Formats: sequence, C-alpha cells, structure tokens
Amino acid sequence: MPTRAASLRLRMVAAILGLLVVTVGLLAGVWVVFYALFAVAESSLAPQIAFIVTAGVLLTIGYLEYTHIGTVERLADAHPVDRETAPDLYETTTRVAAQLDVPVPTIAVSERETPEALTVGFRPDSVHLILSLGTIESLEPAELEAVIAHELAHVKNRDTMVMTVVSLPIVLADGIRSRITAIERPGWTIVIIVPLAALSAVIWVVGRTIAAHLSRAREVAADRAAAEVTGSPAALADALAKLDHHISETPARDLREVSGVSSLSILPLEPAELEKVMLGPEGETEPAYWELRRRLHRLERWLFGSHPSTEDRIAALRDRQREVEAR
Repeated sequence: MPTRAASLRLRMVAAILGLLVVTVGLLAGVWVVFYALFAVAESSLAPQIAFIVTAGVLLTIGYLEYTHIGTVERLADAHPVDRETAPDLYETTTRVAAQLDVPVPTIAVSERETPEALTVGFRPDSVHLILSLGTIESLEPAELEAVIAHELAHVKNRDTMVMTVVSLPIVLADGIRSRITAIERPGWTIVIIVPLAALSAVIWVVGRTIAAHLSRAREVAADRAAAEVTGSPAALADALAKLDHHISETPARDLREVSGVSSLSILPLEPAELEKVMLGPEGETEPAYWELRRRLHRLERWLFGSHPSTEDRIAALRDRQREVEAR
C-alpha cells in the first residue's frame, strides 16, 4: 500500500501531466484554427502565421502571469511592512523561514477584516507573504505561526510557481473566451469565433477541474509541512477553525471584495452556500429554480474548489496531533 505522501505525489504528477496535455491541446487547437483560416485563403504562409499567432498568445499570457505579484497585492489591498513597523510578525516569519530553509519573504499587510493569508511570487527569493489584520488579530501567536508556516511551506514546495505554470491553459482559455464574447458583430470572423469558443470552453472546464484537484493536493501537503515544522498540528487546526468561523461571519459583500484572491488564501474566501433571494410580497416564497441552483452550486464547488474541505483538514490535523502525543 502506498503511503499518504507517495499517494499525494502520484496525484500531483497525474494532475500536472493532465494539464500538460490540456495545454498542448489548447495550443494545437489555436494553431489548427488559424492554419485552416489562412489555408482556405490559399496563403503559402499559413503554418508560419498560425505558429506566430499561437506563440504570441502564449507569451502574452505567460508575461501577465509572471508579473502577477503587484496585481494580487492590489486585489488584497496590502502594503509592505518591515522589522520596525511589525517587529513580532517579522520575527515570527524570519524564524519560520529559517526552519523551512526558504528566503525571508517580503511581508505585506492588508487592513481588511476578512481573514486573508497567502503567498505570491514566481521564485522563492521574490515571494510576498500577504496577511490581513483580520487574520493577525483573530489568532493566538502559535496559531499565527502555524498559518505562516503553512504559507511558507507553499514556497518550500514551489507551489506558487507550479500553480502559476499549470494555470496557464485556464488563463489562456478564459482570455480567449472573454474576448470572443465581447465581439458584438462577428461578421465573417464567425468561422474563427465558433471553433475557438468551443475549444476555449472545453479547455477552461477541464483545466480548472484538474488545477483544482492539484491545488487541493498541495494544500494538504502544506498543512502537513506546517504541522511538522511547528511541532503542533493542533495549532494549525485551531487556526483553521477560527478563520473558517470568521469567514462564515463575514458579510457576503465583503467576501465578494476579496474573491480575486480566494483561491490563493489559506481558506477559500467565499460563502459555503449561496445567498438565497426570497420572492413574494413578504419575501416568504422560495424561487422555483432554487433547488436546481443550489445543486449546481455544489457541483461547481466539487469540480472547481481550490481547497479541500476545511472539516477534513482539521480532522486530519487532529489525528496527526494524537499521533504526536502518543509517541
């Protein structure tokens, strides 16, 4: 029987290979569409033009992904702090970074009450650790240290770089799809739009599903690494429980403001259930479509959820704590 760590590695390798196939399929599909267009026009340069277009799209999206740190910090509304302005936070981060043998990240703090905790950066020496006041103020020192250890474990495992790379087909497909839907009068370009729309939709769904599976696996790995480096799985379990409760108490409008960084944070920053809108003069009538909408929402979370169940993560950490205490 494979160990949990070996099983996790196999899942991550399978997900990466799947996304590689998806990426190749997307780029090949883009090439075929443009090749067919110019071949029909009887252009002798059809292969070369199709290659240039495909490469240009890939490089553009890759550049945007590589320079995403500033974008994420703006979405998180965070500003950098240093040893003088946040001495305790800087000391804890420095100590955890040394234990994990990773460079000390640039620390940025958001003044939001929403519990955010995430790392961004393509290389370990350019990582930014982003924490909100909602996270810092709601946790005890040991719990905050465990959260920081979880985030820096992502750096140790090069998760940010991996997830940035594997998200490329999703970003690329989404970019193609959004630009296609913005075209009001396609005219003759409908011969390009229809196959590209179908291709991008399929790639987006398949890519997001595989990327979500990989993301969930890497969250589990970061939990395990944080528990090992701090020596207290219970501290991280308590932190997750507190942050999850904080998120459940946060108004939906505040969660919508941070939806752009939800997949990167230690816990998903989104309501567990849809906000129901009741109908009727007194607001007492449930919409006829509500049950279907609720089921579709659960299916969407099951397919595209970037994090494992918080309850499962806490239970696994509690089990790990009992193992530590039994030694």
